[in-house]
This record gives sequence, C-alpha cells and structure tokens, in this order.
Amino acid sequence: MTYEIAKLPLNTLIGPVARATGPLARLDERLARSPVREGWIERQNFADAAAALWLEGELVHVEDLVLHDAHMDIRAPTHELTRAHAVLRSRRQIFSRPPDWALGREGIRQLTGRGRAGPTEMGREGEGSVAGQLDAGEPIEVDEPDPLREEIAAIDAVLERATKVLDGGAVPARKEAAPQPDRPALVYDLDWDEDARLAEWQDLLDETRQLPVVLRAAILLETWSSIEVLQHASWLGPVLVSALLRQEGLAGRHLASLHLGIKSIPRERRRARNRDDRLLACIDAIQEAALAGLKEHDRLVLAKSQMERRLRERRASSKLPDLVEFVMSRPLVSTGMIQDRLKVSKQGALNLVGELGLREMTGRGRFRAWGIL
Repeated sequence: MTYEIAKLPLNTLIGPVARATGPLARLDERLARSPVREGWIERQNFADAAAALWLEGELVHVEDLVLHDAHMDIRAPTHELTRAHAVLRSRRQIFSRPPDWALGREGIRQLTGRGRAGPTEMGREGEGSVAGQLDAGEPIEVDEPDPLREEIAAIDAVLERATKVLDGGAVPARKEAAPQPDRPALVYDLDWDEDARLAEWQDLLDETRQLPVVLRAAILLETWSSIEVLQHASWLGPVLVSALLRQEGLAGRHLASLHLGIKSIPRERRRARNRDDRLLACIDAIQEAALAGLKEHDRLVLAKSQMERRLRERRASSKLPDLVEFVMSRPLVSTGMIQDRLKVSKQGALNLVGELGLREMTGRGRFRAWGIL
C-alpha cells in the first residue's frame, strides 16, 4: 500500500490540521508550568490504556487497571487487563526515555517485540519483548539495551565461523528463519509478514518528514490501521505516533492520548472506505485528544485548589499533603494503596480520606476506592 504524498488533498486537509495544531500546542504549553502536570500524565496513561482496549472491543475498568498496577487486584486479572497494563507500561517507558528513542532502532525493536534479535530473527517475539509478553498475558519486563555487547557478539560469531572455514571444518549452512513453535497457526497468521509491513510504515515515516507535524501524524496513524502492522498489538501504532508528536516538539512535555481521541470519533468515519475521509478522521482524533486533555487539566487544577483549602493550619507532620499528591496521580485510590504509599494504618487511611472529603467511587461496602470525580 503506497501513499502518494504529492496527491494529498491539501486544500481539504490544511484547515483541520491547523485546528488540531492549536489545542495540542496550547495543552503542551499549559503543562510546562502546571502544578498538576505529573498527576495529569499518570491519569492520561491509565485512561488511554483503557481506551486502547475499548477500541479493540474489550472492556477494561480503570479501577481494575489501577489496582492491578499497584499489585492489589481484588480478583484474578484477565487477559484483557494484562494487555491494558502492557499499554500503560509502554507509555511510561516511552515517556521516561529521550524523545527520539521510541522511533529509533532500539525503541522500535523493543516495542514491536524484536528484543535483541539478530537480522535473521527479526520475526521472533522473544521472552523479553512487549508483543511476546503481551500474548502470554504477562507484565512487560524490558531489559536495558546494550548495543556494544550486541555488536561484539555479532563480530565474535562471524570470526568463529570464518575460523572454522579456514581450518576446513564443517560449517552448517545458513537457514532462513522458520515459523517459531510458539506462534501456532490457530492464533497467528503465519503468512502475516510483520517485518515487511513495519518496514513499509517506517519508509512512510521518512517520506513525510517535510509535512506539517499533525498531518504527518495523521498519515502514519491511518496507515498503521490500514496495513495492520502487528497482529496482536494494534494499540502500538497510536502510541508510536504520540511519540512522534513528542519528538517533533509539538507535544514535547507529554505523550498525547490518541486512543482517547480516536474513541470519540464515530466508527463509520474511522472505517470509511475513502482514505481521505479516514485521514480527516485521524486529524480530528488528534484534535479531540488535545481538547480532552485541556478539559482534564482544568478539572484537576480546580480539584487541587479545593483540596488545598483543607490543608490550612495543618501541622507540618500531617499526611494530608502527601495524600493530595497521591490522589492527583491516580484516577482512584483504595485504602490499601493509601496505606502502602503513606505508611499509615487502615484506620489512619480512612481518617485521612474523611478529612480530605474524597468521593467514594465504587458504591460498595468492601474494596472501596475514592477519587476526585
């Protein structure tokens, strides 16, 4: 599938691109000096992870995702929940790295499930990969890359093979990569060439460098969805596009929640037959993500100012300021989470919740949780 950049209907696209660029830049500038920036980022990570599974037809409650992230599940985690947690951890990993890491060589290899595989093993989803652990229903654990060690290992392998050839020893012939036994045909389409599709998407990433950032992001977002790069990690495309917006500086202080924006676009527009219509839907999704972020930021600023009024004339050793910061960083908090974070007893946690006037979110007598909504 080729994208002819020269034939793009710029007269139709330039208006929506400008309308989407404004809110995105305004949100990023507001976050630069925001007192709730860290809490806003964490909340957006949770919301975007839940939205990513919603777009795939799976319902994951944010409450369950928060408790699972805190290792305080009240029930056995489902496969969908662990996949949502994979999205959450991937967003955190990308934001914790330099802006150009996610779309660089090592970032792509780790995030798409290539791990430390060599050129003949690029299709293998190893034990340390995002996609491999995602399909296995396990949390993602990605080791720090060591490019020097990889290069030295490759050189040693070549030297060892050359030595065997010079000594007249038997050297096994090189074999083409074969389907791995951990990719059963019942679950995977073995003819699905993820490497070729990923290479096509990366070529488009290079070809669109001269376009406006939002238009470039929309093209990459639409293309990822159209060619379906990864069989079991379709959520990675919007996350990589968010990393692009951060890398280009338009959203340099946050990772855009594009799944939330896409969720607000009707399915008929997202799946339209005409590619130009799908492209306009992607641009509108970027705009919706920015507008939703602005509304959430303003709501958090107001909520924090209201809670800080309760901190007046408190003693210096009071745990209430710490609870305020903790509540701002999570969509909801449970008694156990408060105990673990603030190092207080269960009754102490309940007393702090009562003093701060938090709202009970679950409506249950047991396993209750509180938030500011």
